[in-house]
Amino acid sequence: MQHVVIIGVGRLREKFFKDAAEEYKKRLSRYVKLEVVEVEDLPEDGGETTKKKEGEAILAKIRPDDFVVANCIDGKQMDSVEFSQFFRDREMYGSRVVFVIGGSLGLSDEVVRRANKKLSMSKMTFPHQLFRVMLLEQVYRAQKISAGERYHK
Repeated sequence: MQHVVIIGVGRLREKFFKDAAEEYKKRLSRYVKLEVVEVEDLPEDGGETTKKKEGEAILAKIRPDDFVVANCIDGKQMDSVEFSQFFRDREMYGSRVVFVIGGSLGLSDEVVRRANKKLSMSKMTFPHQLFRVMLLEQVYRAQKISAGERYHK
């Protein structure tokens, strides 16, 4: 079973985001071993120091053999079938697939440099709580496609 990790800055605060995330975690349990790791959302200090400290906390959770996907606005966009193929391609390597979601300031340069791939879900900017739910849904959709199961379009 593939091991998927989502590392996000901050925690889900609103009940509706928590409920949605829990629902997708439950659904995903059939397909992948899922781990969600939250690192502290630090108060903004003008930018770079906060982003660097959040980045250090993210990097501390990443293993040397992890395949890291940085969620960045300038990353590659994929449709759902391509995203499904990405997981199938990664499955043969056996390493964890780790998605990183930055806080309100984005990801530090160090995290982006560590990434093996940059992914963009849109050119738009989303709150990180909503983005985490969106990512969970897309991982679930990709797993359903890979399993040859129907998923509403």
